[in-house]
Amino acid sequence: MRFETLKKLNAARRARQAAIAVTDISDGKIQVILEGEDVSGPLGEEIAKAFRSGKAGTVDVEGRSLFLNVHLPPPRIVVIGAVHISQALARLAPVAGYDLTIIDPRTAFATEERFEGVELIADWPEDVLKDRPLDAYTALAALTHDPKIDDFPLSEALKAGCFYVGALGSRKTHAKRVERLKEMGRTDNEIGRIAAPIGLDIGAASPAEIALATLAQIVQAFRRRELVAAG
Repeated sequence: MRFETLKKLNAARRARQAAIAVTDISDGKIQVILEGEDVSGPLGEEIAKAFRSGKAGTVDVEGRSLFLNVHLPPPRIVVIGAVHISQALARLAPVAGYDLTIIDPRTAFATEERFEGVELIADWPEDVLKDRPLDAYTALAALTHDPKIDDFPLSEALKAGCFYVGALGSRKTHAKRVERLKEMGRTDNEIGRIAAPIGLDIGAASPAEIALATLAQIVQAFRRRELVAAG
């Protein structure tokens, strides 16, 4: 692989930006395509499929055989709230290939004993997200029921274009949340992306079932996500 190709792929990896190395099998030439670059026609359709699936493979496009090597940033889940649902979600997420971080300023909940082996940050989301910003390859799940803790990261997740944004709470609770997020500057279209009540409707009752429904909804959102628009 040429140095310029490696350089572009490494830069994309550092920026948590998706890229595909397109190799023309007939002559070995490689082109790196970043998510958001404008690629039209049949190749553009194949590129979009590959970005969503994350799978490498050979495709035939207009008489050419091309190998698409997909490089996606590792998808991650940021959970707001060290609650029982978070404990179950922390066990399930790695099985599906997701890194997971839990943020909760309430030190009575955010303890090593309750979340052994989990990345746990006992601090306010406002402070944590300054140094660890959300991005398009992040799912955010707000689970505290406390507006003082949940609202800021929800607003930031919508602003950052996180591929999934979910919040625990009833429809009545969410209606009040909507008004607060509007006051924070979020639009109706942005707020409409929030999954609330959180999780796929599987009749979940226990914390473990809610965690399972939430993870399933996150996986669904990731595989069906809108790709970054061409700039």
